[in-house]
Amino acid sequence: MSLTIIKSITPGSPAHRAGLRTGETLVAINGQRIVDVLDYKYYAYDPELELTLKEGEDQRTVFITKDVGEDLGLEFETYLMDRARSCANKCVFCFVDQLPRGMRESLYFKDDDARLSFLLGNYITLTNLSRRELQRICDLHISPINISVHATDPEVRKMLLGSRRGGEIMDIMMRFAEAGIVMNCQIVSCPGINDGEVLQKSMEDLAAMYPQVKSVSVVPVGLTRHREGLYPLEPYTREKAEAVVKQVESYAEQCLDKTGSRIFWCSDEFYIQGGLPLPEDEYYEEYTQLDNGVGMLRLLEVECMGACLGAPENIPVEPFSIATGVAAAPYLREIIDRAASKCHTKLNYHVYPIVNRFFGETVTVAGLLTGRDLMDQLKGKDLGTRVLIAQNMLRHGETVFLDDVTLEELSEALGVPVIPVPQDGFDLFEAVFGC
Repeated sequence: MSLTIIKSITPGSPAHRAGLRTGETLVAINGQRIVDVLDYKYYAYDPELELTLKEGEDQRTVFITKDVGEDLGLEFETYLMDRARSCANKCVFCFVDQLPRGMRESLYFKDDDARLSFLLGNYITLTNLSRRELQRICDLHISPINISVHATDPEVRKMLLGSRRGGEIMDIMMRFAEAGIVMNCQIVSCPGINDGEVLQKSMEDLAAMYPQVKSVSVVPVGLTRHREGLYPLEPYTREKAEAVVKQVESYAEQCLDKTGSRIFWCSDEFYIQGGLPLPEDEYYEEYTQLDNGVGMLRLLEVECMGACLGAPENIPVEPFSIATGVAAAPYLREIIDRAASKCHTKLNYHVYPIVNRFFGETVTVAGLLTGRDLMDQLKGKDLGTRVLIAQNMLRHGETVFLDDVTLEELSEALGVPVIPVPQDGFDLFEAVFGC
């Protein structure tokens, strides 16, 4: 079955006004064949469109006039109007390979789809793209695109990705740069493999493509306790983490002097593992790499302090608690205490760092905590009238944790409401102070 069949039409939209019907297949726009969502969004951008539609053996043409960039109002069988592309790499650090058995099937799917990179911000390795798809990215000027680089040294990258195409990275990125495509990159740093001299070369190679390479995050490899039969990797020690941070900061300062941007940033997790203070707000420039955990805690503080401006003093706040990952716990307490001091409000609360028993104690981020670990470690604790958790603990758009425990089940087990809070300082302030 074609995945470009129209499933629904938004009432009042250009497609609805033009008389399009559900069940029809969108074949082409302005003579350009529509294969997937990228074609659809690109060719439907213009104000005057000629749509070729097919239903059974019947084919018709519909003309639409709309505003530039206005959405046609069509929904299809799948978001991509195609099947998601799976990853054929065998990365030595792949997190999916480190998942325990028995979890829901969707968690084991490895995507490496350029369309999801452009539309949702996913990072891709570029090794799973055909020559035609690479050319289409240039032709349609799909920008920005997020790339998992890890190393620019061809042999090191082939080893890291377990793919013979891994060594093509610089040729492809140069091609993108020449096409005017902006790239945000990430490097998952593995001790003794792609840090040190290899990392230095990667930074120098990527900096040479600035401003097309706009930003690069350097994050420590995440290791669970489920690594039986996998490549032997070790977590970063405090000393080695500190060395990576110092190396990246040093080269970033050179880039700042030369280009006006640091280009390279370490994730918050690297600073925490290295026992180092987080940089100040201005260090992160535009916070481009926020989704990779770069500057997340600092921005949370800045936003929360901003929410204090104009807030009333002596706000009555009922007792509450916060459950989070081991890494963020001390920072959250510091942020909440500063906000309370600024508002002259006395709080009665606890911050509970939850040890990750499910994936292993080396996993310290809040987003990978499970409902069962929260339940086991919070039962019997002084929780106040509610428990605040990070919203990213839950499946996107749902109320289910990674282990399929639901938010309702956790609230019932603890006897108080468990409230998910978005990763935003203003939302955090509202959740705590109620204003």
